[in-house]
Amino acid sequence: MSDVKTVLDNSKDLMEKSIKHLEMELTKVRAGKANPAMLENVMVDYYGSKVPISNTASVNTQDARTLIIQPWEKAMLTPIEKAIQAANLGFNPQNDGVIIRIAVPPLTEERRRDLTKTAKSLGEDAKIGIRNVRKEAIEKVKKLQKDGLPEDEAKDAETKIQNITDSSVAKIDAHIQQKEKEIMTV
Repeated sequence: MSDVKTVLDNSKDLMEKSIKHLEMELTKVRAGKANPAMLENVMVDYYGSKVPISNTASVNTQDARTLIIQPWEKAMLTPIEKAIQAANLGFNPQNDGVIIRIAVPPLTEERRRDLTKTAKSLGEDAKIGIRNVRKEAIEKVKKLQKDGLPEDEAKDAETKIQNITDSSVAKIDAHIQQKEKEIMTV
């Protein structure tokens, strides 16, 4: 029975990790409001090596439409500005010699639909990950059954795995609906 519990616990942990990953990815999808996570993937040339923008400056929001980037070294203003432009995020950074301001433009209706599709795609990827975890867990239970696990315990374990899967998929759907609502709110 402890082998079955291990399979169930591992499956649940892996599915939770898929959901956490989805949550992180969804924070990067722009929803009209300025969010420091929008710049998370921007890599800055820091004395010859590429590092995330968060390693060279603090990124904050001034208001719902403005990001403020405060470099820790004044010499990093230009490399940060160039990295933001090179990231092709559709932003036009304004360097005033002390900080960099980014005015986040409002989203067009077409861009909102594209972002909604992106969010749905991320959700589908997460669901594929969940289904793969379920498949592996059921295969492990069947292997345990061949090794002597009673059939009723195996069926019970498969039912539990399916319940965990259904719960995880419901969480993913809720996250996607929330993000779509966020994106489509003008």
